[in-house]
Amino acid sequence: MPRTSAIRLAFVLCMITTAVNLQAPLYDALAARSGAGVGATSVAFACYVLGILPVLLGLSGLADRVGRKPLIVTALLLCLAATTLTLLLPGLVALGIARFLMGIGTALTSAVAPGYMGDFFTGEDTRRPANWVTASTALGFGLGAALTSLFVLHTPSLTPPGLWLYLGAAWLALMLVITLKDASPRRAQAKMLRLPAYPSGAFGYGLAILLAWASVGLVIAILPATLAQHGLSGWAGFATFGVCSCGVLFQPWARRLAARTATQVGLVILPLAYALIAWGALQGTLVAVLLGTVMASSACYGFIYLGGLSGVLELAPQQPSRMSAGYFLMAYLGFSVPVIATGVLVDAVGHDAALGIFGLALLAGVIATLGVIRRDGHANVYLREEKQP
Repeated sequence: MPRTSAIRLAFVLCMITTAVNLQAPLYDALAARSGAGVGATSVAFACYVLGILPVLLGLSGLADRVGRKPLIVTALLLCLAATTLTLLLPGLVALGIARFLMGIGTALTSAVAPGYMGDFFTGEDTRRPANWVTASTALGFGLGAALTSLFVLHTPSLTPPGLWLYLGAAWLALMLVITLKDASPRRAQAKMLRLPAYPSGAFGYGLAILLAWASVGLVIAILPATLAQHGLSGWAGFATFGVCSCGVLFQPWARRLAARTATQVGLVILPLAYALIAWGALQGTLVAVLLGTVMASSACYGFIYLGGLSGVLELAPQQPSRMSAGYFLMAYLGFSVPVIATGVLVDAVGHDAALGIFGLALLAGVIATLGVIRRDGHANVYLREEKQP
């Protein structure tokens, strides 16, 4: 019975994250319909982060007051409302509002999913529920975009059948989560505000995830317009699937490495993967784009994500929620600000120059971050030696 409940919850989590990138292959077409450029599209895309940050910063204690299941149900309802809005009013304004709603839903989910899944793995390795949550959510982030691409490649449309199929699957998920048990205790006096924290040595990990998620955001928000120059925008969903979901395949390798080593491996891979993606998109070479996104996913969602989060939690294990909040704050800053800046550059100087500037900035950021992580590693070793009698 507990394992059946875990499967049901995993399906629900997958449906929540599937909604997030359902419209990714439609970004270029929605911008054209609205008479806007890539810069406006990147702003609509980044509205997702505007929904996440208030919950991440100010409502992290909400689950302690109301329980876990109400937040999961709320997240699903927000995703249903957001998808319905984009079906009824296809355009950039509706996309921005939908992304905002889905950001709130994702934040609510991320706050409770690991603990909720853990209830169904009592007495087992604590990494197992985390693995289930990571796999189901990562699959969803890429699945929605790939589903839309399948239909758009067959019949171009701003409201492809995949969005209607999602609504049916999400309603099924809602029925499943309503019947799940929620054993989490309610504490009426629990603190709602838990500010992020940055212990000594955490800054390098924060920079790493910022660079990683900036690259992911660029693939989702800007790459469709670049591919559209070669008539390949319909394949953007598969690029999103590659960069979001394939990193799960590399997580077992990342777990075998020390947190600092895993993060450094990911940082070395990242600029090489980006170079392949950018070259492929500008030349219209689809194979290079897809291979590059898989490489980038190995870095972003395999080595850097797991290595960085593990490294931060190791620095201050007594405050996991505040450490995680600080880490994800850096991640979502990367998911928004560099993407918007690159979108504006595309409108100003063209795809070639904008993607080149992003690539140079990424390379410089990677070199600097490797230096910070190495310096922090040496500093931590020195401190441990000083504490020894």
